[in-house]
Amino acid sequence: MSDDDRKIDAFFSDQERWREELLALRKILLDCELVETFKWSSPCYTVDDGNVALLWGFKDAATLGFFKGVLLKDPEKILIAPGENSRSSRILRFTGTAQIAGLEKTIKAYVREAMELECAGAKVDMPKDDLDYPEELVCALGEDPELQATFEGLTPGRRRGYVLHFSQAKQSQTRRARIEKHRSRILAGKGMHDR
Repeated sequence: MSDDDRKIDAFFSDQERWREELLALRKILLDCELVETFKWSSPCYTVDDGNVALLWGFKDAATLGFFKGVLLKDPEKILIAPGENSRSSRILRFTGTAQIAGLEKTIKAYVREAMELECAGAKVDMPKDDLDYPEELVCALGEDPELQATFEGLTPGRRRGYVLHFSQAKQSQTRRARIEKHRSRILAGKGMHDR
């Protein structure tokens, strides 16, 4: 049994609230002949080594997420953005196995379309990030050329994650504290959620 297999088994056995729903979604994904791996603390489903979908068990729902969900046609209008700052991914939320069974054909159609997009090399057009750096970050980067060079060298997604996190603090003192807390991670070239 591989390390991924152990992590996947643990993921499903640790789900208290949405185990049956997640297992039903897993079956659908595996029926579509996706490869099951473990990434970002969740089962991840791939085709030709390209990420297609993820499963999550949240407090209020079992969720099937599509990495390039924004590219899906969504004729049923059931995909939603997982958060207000989501630009690429889209999710389906489920609170019962009957709901999943009722949408199985639709879910499979969406998965197949996502697989086709991945195999075709489709890319989500990410417009240039329009987020303004908070004043505290501008000051920190201006005072430390190494921090500035490293921060600007991060991937756009990692920079965006930090800018959103820093900006969401209401008080300047909290923004400065967050920047200082993540300083060593930034200098190591890591995003907020990298290990």
